[in-house]
Amino acid sequence: MISLDGKVLSSLPDGKYKVEVEHNGKTRQFVCYVSGKIRMNHIVITDNDKVKIEVSEYDPGQGKIVYRYR
Repeated sequence: MISLDGKVLSSLPDGKYKVEVEHNGKTRQFVCYVSGKIRMNHIVITDNDKVKIEVSEYDPGQGKIVYRYR
């Protein structure tokens, strides 16, 4: 798993989010879902929040939001 910091652009249906990440001078967009700990603790994620995501090497277009910065 690769950890990256990004910014939430918009909320999508089914509890997914579009996240923009700047890595090595390039910007990429990922479709991310929320991890179980965030969902279990009822943490609300809105547009323009800074988040930490994890991206799998097997499916580089999809990620998992694991932390929301304050």
